[in-house]
Amino acid sequence: MRTRSQRGMLVASLLLVGAVAETATQETTTLALDPPDLKRGVAVMEALSRRASATEWSDQELRRQDLSDLLWAANGINRPDIGKRTAPSAMNAQDVDVYVFNDDGAYLYDARQHALRLVFAGDVRAEVTRRPEAAPPSPPPPPAAPPGEAKTGPPATPTAGYPGGAPQAAPVLLVLVSDISRFTRGTQEMKLELAAIDTGIVSQNISLFCAGTGLATRPRASMNRELIRSLLKLTDSQYPLLNHPVGYPRPAQ
Repeated sequence: MRTRSQRGMLVASLLLVGAVAETATQETTTLALDPPDLKRGVAVMEALSRRASATEWSDQELRRQDLSDLLWAANGINRPDIGKRTAPSAMNAQDVDVYVFNDDGAYLYDARQHALRLVFAGDVRAEVTRRPEAAPPSPPPPPAAPPGEAKTGPPATPTAGYPGGAPQAAPVLLVLVSDISRFTRGTQEMKLELAAIDTGIVSQNISLFCAGTGLATRPRASMNRELIRSLLKLTDSQYPLLNHPVGYPRPAQ
């Protein structure tokens, strides 16, 4: 029969093991990012002249520094003393969260810690960017061929919203989610409008950073919102509004 002292030692040992396990889990699910390089990139006017929407990317993974700088530029903290961001927000609600999808899984960007927190493991980039409710229309039948000529098949069906076809998968997909519960006042309609505006500002930060540093991106509204809600365990007040595939430009063929 255990004595009170032995039971106390056992409880203390179990608590210690639990604390070590919890620390190990936190270390494996939180990735610290490198400090942002504030001296890189071209002049603002040149970045604006280069801004364009990409449809193809190299399959090269983003370098650690590029990912760090990209997330800080998108919606990082540029004034640590007062916690203000690179992107303004209505009522300083800081309602826009940036989720990072790559071949490892999905991460939430923690701007205060400048780190990535794992939400779930597994590559679902293709699934979350596919919009099931917007299937492309059936192509029209080909015109009748003149007698003596072979008939040709129907033209390739373009992907909905992209005359040249859907964007090729990029190494990183950023999903912008606004939490309207962070607005302190206003009607539901007003909060949704502010959410769209704030998300657009973060989106432009991403576009300009990419243009100024040699990366390629495009803002997209097409995505499987219900799947994103389920995977990220979003609340009713969180709205996925835009996504940005990001990578290096595909080399010229």
